[in-house]
Amino acid sequence: MANHDLVLGQNPELALGQSHDIVIGQTHGLGLGQRHGLGLGHHPHDHELGLSQTHEQDLGLGHPHDSRLVLGHHHHHRHHHAHDHDEDEDHDHSNELALGQNHETDPDPLTPQNHDLVLADNHELALAETHDLTVEPSLQQLSVDQAHELVLHPAHDMSLMVTPILQTRIIISPNNELHVGQEFPDVQSCRRALRSAAIACHFEIQTVKSDKTRFTARCAADGCPWRIHAAKLPGVPTFTIRTINENHTCSGINHLGHQQASVQWVANSVEERLRENPHYKPKEILEEIHRVHGITLSYKQAWRGKERIMAAVRGSFEEGYRLLPQYCEQVKRTNPGSIATVYGNPEDNCFKRLFISYYASIYGFVHACRPLIGLDRTLLKSKYLGTLLLATGFDGDGALFPLAFGVVDEESDENWIWFLSELHALLENNTENMPRLTILSDRQKGIVDGVDFNFPTAFHGFCMRHLSESFRKEFPHHANLVNLFWEAAHALTVIEFEAKVLEIEEISQDAAYWIRRIPPRLWATAYFEGTRYGHLTANIAESLNSWLLEASGLPIIQMMECIRRQLMTWFNERREMSMQWSTILVPSAERRVSEAVERGRSYQVVRANEAEFEVGLPDEVTNLVPPHDITIVDIRNRGCYCRGWQLYGLPCAHGVSALIFCRQNVHRYTESYFTVTTYRKTYSQTIHPIPDKSLWKELSEEIQDKVELMINPPKSLKPPGRPRKKRVRAEDRGRVKRVVHCSRCNQTGHFRTTCAAPI
Repeated sequence: MANHDLVLGQNPELALGQSHDIVIGQTHGLGLGQRHGLGLGHHPHDHELGLSQTHEQDLGLGHPHDSRLVLGHHHHHRHHHAHDHDEDEDHDHSNELALGQNHETDPDPLTPQNHDLVLADNHELALAETHDLTVEPSLQQLSVDQAHELVLHPAHDMSLMVTPILQTRIIISPNNELHVGQEFPDVQSCRRALRSAAIACHFEIQTVKSDKTRFTARCAADGCPWRIHAAKLPGVPTFTIRTINENHTCSGINHLGHQQASVQWVANSVEERLRENPHYKPKEILEEIHRVHGITLSYKQAWRGKERIMAAVRGSFEEGYRLLPQYCEQVKRTNPGSIATVYGNPEDNCFKRLFISYYASIYGFVHACRPLIGLDRTLLKSKYLGTLLLATGFDGDGALFPLAFGVVDEESDENWIWFLSELHALLENNTENMPRLTILSDRQKGIVDGVDFNFPTAFHGFCMRHLSESFRKEFPHHANLVNLFWEAAHALTVIEFEAKVLEIEEISQDAAYWIRRIPPRLWATAYFEGTRYGHLTANIAESLNSWLLEASGLPIIQMMECIRRQLMTWFNERREMSMQWSTILVPSAERRVSEAVERGRSYQVVRANEAEFEVGLPDEVTNLVPPHDITIVDIRNRGCYCRGWQLYGLPCAHGVSALIFCRQNVHRYTESYFTVTTYRKTYSQTIHPIPDKSLWKELSEEIQDKVELMINPPKSLKPPGRPRKKRVRAEDRGRVKRVVHCSRCNQTGHFRTTCAAPI
């Protein structure tokens, strides 16, 4: 079957025989038009190309009503038969099979042979034992399976060259079809339908006239006659299509974008997907639109389309600030005893500060948590700049216990002082005696001033995470130095601390000097005066980063609701989990005590009186070897010379050995914070849900006088450009950088590797 191919579109060969060629050129084209086409079906009076019993002018390939094949530029090619000369209805040009360009069908028919024309699975159309092809109604049915090539069995060779297609307009969905008499609820719906049809058919439209009663548009290509006119029906807002000129003489759009692919169109296209998956990224939106519609858009269009849908789903950022006073009232109404206060600038009511602390957190911290608070912050990633301030405690099992949240328009010393004053008022109103707190932070100036003013008796230490990151950045090529730095921070005694600093000094004198410049009483366990119970860091933002990062990009009310739901979930899960515990101590404390018991079995105890003991290894106690691990234990004061008992609140190995020696219950000598009973008390209260904002008005009718304050968004918007990847540590601000020295030229300001001095 060589050389017997008919390729439609990009395969321009039709072989119909062996020796005789028929070429349809610029004057004698073969046109298969709307009604007077190549009639091979069961309806000769319509002169349609009948495929598989279809009654439409479709090329039936499994989807006779949706998959129209158009080859050419949509011009009518008719035989002038008498019985259909009066038909003047407009038909969709996507229902045509056109071969060529502006050609009329040769009126001379070929000799009829009444043989079946079959399109097989191998994309060949076989016509057995036929030398002529006729355009007669009496031909047998044309059967199509899956075809792109037509081949006629032994016959005279004919070749048909088909003009390449520049633009194929395929209406993907029946929803995109337009016809005279079609009605729309309003002019906006009419415009949306027309826009969808233009995108689906790959041409752009230009509005000619648009007002309250009529809408007219034409094809944006110069000289193209395509035109549509719709008008409003009298007495109702309904619009109907009055006329359509469906002829296109243009080749369609020749660029990747589309004039009608507006931000609103993008939003409508991905609305359902975004409602199912709010994390649908703009990049994925671009890929989806290109795959479905063949349009390439900019990232900004996809981002703006997503933001438009998300604003409809979650509310706008501006609405979030406006509803803050009502939200605070709902927090206090649904969670009695909670604190929720919003402040605005007196001049313009622009947002300034927000403070929220739930009663369940206040109760749990005051009655069951250690007097240890960590302070941290994280920058908001929403439309408006701002900072989320956090104050957290630590429960008996060592997990973070969020206590209070503050949102401020910017991080400043003034705002930190305000946040700590709110925290002080919170504790003062809920405790009879203000506990002597231990506070961990990065000790920037605003925090130091706020702690000194509001908590003058508190022990305020550095968070080791901030210090170690600064140390790592200063000495990036000495990884072992960071480990030694942490070991020095954990050292329980001054002797152990000094030994670690000497190890650091042997590696780098500059590193040792950097460490000694920071007073050890602010960070080293051996010198720190407060009780941190082993917590050297307050890495709140990093610990909560898995969900806090997502919340920080939401409008302010949605962000606070995300935080509240997370707290509500934590309280419930930890409360239920603790009910399954059968031990006296929480799991982490139980493991620590068990390890101390195992180590304590190897110690020998010598009793001095009813409370004091000398504990050490057997050989050291009997003076057979120099003593290295002999220490004194006082069980009355719950202390050991190794300082492990005092600093961690749990008996150390020496203390456990002494307690076992005098047959005391080890669990009775642990701090109450580590018991399961106290842990259950920590999460005994419930953080209650807050109803949807649609119910706030009717639920707050009795307190409307209190929520008349209108809060406007802050004036600071997110700056343009790529955000900073690494934040500047507070301890690095204003610090003079270390002076470097070149060992090659003995000059300062550069290293040997970058020295440019002549040899």
